[in-house]
Amino acid sequence: MTYLKSWEEFERAAERLYLQDPMKSRFTMKYVHSKQIVCLKMTDDVVCLQFKTDLLQDIKKIEKFSSNLMRHMAS
Repeated sequence: MTYLKSWEEFERAAERLYLQDPMKSRFTMKYVHSKQIVCLKMTDDVVCLQFKTDLLQDIKKIEKFSSNLMRHMAS
């Protein structure tokens, strides 16, 4: 379980992972207050993708990604 370096890489890989098997995919988001970082994790129990950031601009991208993922789940 290694962390991906760039947001774009995580976003593409996570969406691809979700679209392969939506019923097995899980997405978690955790804020670590002591370190002031947001940790994201997308897994299907075989592949695990992780990303962490402390940048405000990435937080806005995460919000957009989450809403896009919810749109996929609802349709």
